[in-house]
Amino acid sequence: MFIRITLLSVFLTVERVWSMVPGMKKYIFLMLLPAALVCCKGKRVSLSGDKTVNADDFMESFEEVRAPYQVSDSIFGNQENDSNLISYKIFTQFVPDTVITKHYPKGIKPKLYALTKLKADKKQDYLFCMAESSTKEVLYLLCFDKSNKFIASKVLFAYDRHVNSFANIDSRYTITVTRQHKSPEGNLLYSKDAYMLNDAGSFVLILTESNDAASRPGEIVNPIDTLPHKHKFSGDYVIDKKNFISVRDGKNASVFLFFVHFEKDGSTCNGELKGQAKFNSATGAQYHGNLDPCVINFSFSTNKVTIKEVEGCGNHRDIKCFFDGTFIKKKEPKPKTPPGKKKTGRK
Repeated sequence: MFIRITLLSVFLTVERVWSMVPGMKKYIFLMLLPAALVCCKGKRVSLSGDKTVNADDFMESFEEVRAPYQVSDSIFGNQENDSNLISYKIFTQFVPDTVITKHYPKGIKPKLYALTKLKADKKQDYLFCMAESSTKEVLYLLCFDKSNKFIASKVLFAYDRHVNSFANIDSRYTITVTRQHKSPEGNLLYSKDAYMLNDAGSFVLILTESNDAASRPGEIVNPIDTLPHKHKFSGDYVIDKKNFISVRDGKNASVFLFFVHFEKDGSTCNGELKGQAKFNSATGAQYHGNLDPCVINFSFSTNKVTIKEVEGCGNHRDIKCFFDGTFIKKKEPKPKTPPGKKKTGRK
């Protein structure tokens, strides 16, 4: 937290000095006084020790920037100033230690550096933090709510001398991570992943693209595939293996979880979205994006669902296609008879 100077103490100090300064020098003193106050205000509490600090101290150690904002892996080549150093004890006062232990072996406490902070419409703060050990350098994105409470974290990229990496946050607070490297033939290859913070407080992948055939997954991963689907409208609805909607049970009967994936126009126009929708009638439901304007309507019948994009979901799809269409519900596979048992029936 910046060092606070009370109005009374400033007044008394100025009055005392003013009485000691003769003639025209008083006016020179008045000109220099604002600069002196700014210098005093600019001092920040050090976070490199073990003394307890408050949340404001922690947040103010990150230099504030505005969207759009980009950071690259060139930060790993810079020798960080110790004034940016955050001790592990203070860091874990505000961020769960599992954020670090997921990526560093037990017993390893990397050096942690405060980099920059981006405010998202006064709802969240996005903090960029670098971790460094003798074997690994990682750039983290940390998210805090307006009361300075930790929400979520994500590794944006780690140092790799064979890959150039950079991350960008746009004005809608979509986080895009791009990685580039050269093929053995000298061609520039890239992969790009876009993420957003969802309603549940997690960073979710909303779009991925690449010109590297070797990095493209051979199968689409359905992140909610194994969740319960006992509701009458829960299940998988398909057009084909690259165009489908999965619906799974929500926390109660009035909501459901869904995952939509589509590839149109010969896979040149793609979209993907995971979220939670709420029923607004017996057979109708609607999805509202939290941090973007995306709105999608769902209309169910006995064996199909029709979706229609109502408002812009451009963060989750390519520009020339939309979330729309009718998908047919797949029949549930019949349970297999356990080995060693025979089916029984009337003779």
